[in-house]
Amino acid sequence: MEGVSNGGMLYHEVQEAKLCAVHCVNTVLQGPFFSEFDLAALASDLDTKERQMMQEGTVSAAASGDFLSAESHNVSLGGDFSIQVLQKALEVWDLQVIASDSPVAEHAQIDPDLENAFICHLHDHWFCIRKVNGEWYNFDSLYAAPQHLSKFYLAAYLDSLKNSGWSIFLVRGNFPKEFPIASSEASNGYGQWLSPEDAERIIKSCNNTQSPQRINSTQQDSDPYQEILLEMEDQDMKAAIAASLMEPSQSMTRVETGSPQKDDEDTKDDNKDSEDKKAQ
Repeated sequence: MEGVSNGGMLYHEVQEAKLCAVHCVNTVLQGPFFSEFDLAALASDLDTKERQMMQEGTVSAAASGDFLSAESHNVSLGGDFSIQVLQKALEVWDLQVIASDSPVAEHAQIDPDLENAFICHLHDHWFCIRKVNGEWYNFDSLYAAPQHLSKFYLAAYLDSLKNSGWSIFLVRGNFPKEFPIASSEASNGYGQWLSPEDAERIIKSCNNTQSPQRINSTQQDSDPYQEILLEMEDQDMKAAIAASLMEPSQSMTRVETGSPQKDDEDTKDDNKDSEDKKAQ
């Protein structure tokens, strides 16, 4: 059995501006390997290559005009990066990014636990779901700490994300095993190393003070993981209510069934009293 990576610690980055793509790449790699400047350089390189391809190709001027414009197609003014930039960053570490609906990803759709990492994207937000030391965690930078996911909830969570319109990508290859934690503690202002116990404590603390535990309310999309839990709780509640209503309704039926009998007995008693009075 392989030893634990990074001494069993989890690397998590908390949301900074619109740098979720940076946070996503670094949590996939489990260490502060890239900065926003690194990804911006990759985006610029991609833009240059795309423009060259348009100029050298046979594409019409009208069709290629958008690509030849000064505006980047791989990074927005707000700092959001394209999937191509994330792919290039991970390729540096010989990691491959694959769309979940690709034929080569068929096994992941059946049993996602066989994989090691997923990248999720919707609108302008990126985050990763990563297996670290045999356990799955949601490293969404909008969370104060990594959120543990059981194998059962992993499949349900991914399905819920897909149904909510999220794009899911697999990450395959040889992931970095270690990162020199001591030298990286102050490398940026949003990365932190946490033990699984500390991460669980932070998540529980956030759950007690706010729901959901996202630290930033700017994201309008609901959390599918929380929706799954709430749906199960709702089903349990409905079952409990149904069970609690069953006995009273049966009792009411018995009472209603017994009422005519009681009325008949009362009528007989009244008639008997009337006959006794006449006899007297």
